[in-house]
Amino acid sequence: MFYAIAAYGIWGILPIYWKSIKQIPATDILAHRIFWSFLFLAVIISGMRKWGEFKLAFKSLRSFLAVGLASILISTNWLLYIWAVNNNHIVEASLGYFINPLLTILLGRLVFRERSDVWQNVAIGLTLISVAFLTYQYGRVPWIALTLATSFAIYGLVKKLSTLTPLTGLGAETMLVAPLALGFLLVQFSRADSVYSPITLTTVILIVLTGVVTSVPLLLFAQSAKRVPLSTLGFIQYLSPSLSLILGIFLYHERFTHIDMLSFGCIWVALAIYSLSRKDVLGRFRRG
Repeated sequence: MFYAIAAYGIWGILPIYWKSIKQIPATDILAHRIFWSFLFLAVIISGMRKWGEFKLAFKSLRSFLAVGLASILISTNWLLYIWAVNNNHIVEASLGYFINPLLTILLGRLVFRERSDVWQNVAIGLTLISVAFLTYQYGRVPWIALTLATSFAIYGLVKKLSTLTPLTGLGAETMLVAPLALGFLLVQFSRADSVYSPITLTTVILIVLTGVVTSVPLLLFAQSAKRVPLSTLGFIQYLSPSLSLILGIFLYHERFTHIDMLSFGCIWVALAIYSLSRKDVLGRFRRG
């Protein structure tokens, strides 16, 4: 439970971090996250002498494909989230992570046959209503929210099904795409109009530390995903979008209309229904 709360708490305040380096394009930030995360994880794996265990990620085709899928899912999620934050879409991004827990609950029911009841169905139904409200307001499907929600829900499922340890799994995921990230960054550095020419030492430090702020919550999340039922994990996940929503409205003054309030209200009601109906979840919190 602590791993999950820590992971989602960190993710909830990360918009502040990405805003601090918004002069760097989202694609570049993604490449930095991947490359520096791999170096950070490589140091940890070396210190713990886990390279022998690391080879298990590529021992079979099934394991390799699982690592590849997880790598694609988390890279897509990272890129879209960074772009959304730095283009003033924190509110819609937070909606995605409000929707995601209920998708996680649904996957837990479909894949692991986790127990469900009528109240879970009501909660999922209210979420669908909220998406319909926003679609009506925007005149389009809220693709940012839905893509973020779907990609991370499936990523969580892949991590739960994986037999790799969290450290080994995340190290393998970043290793697969690290060469691509490095190649992309080298091309960006060599350009005459490179965005890196005028940056300060503080920005350089923040860029390098993207590996730490990326890896730590993911390692915490992976630890919790292996130990906590997906239904409970989905419940805890509301911490992250709640913090991001507060930042988007009160710190960055993003637009928040009556339709937004109605849509988020439906999800908050869904959360309340789910929380009050799941004694096992509340029991775990008390025991924790």
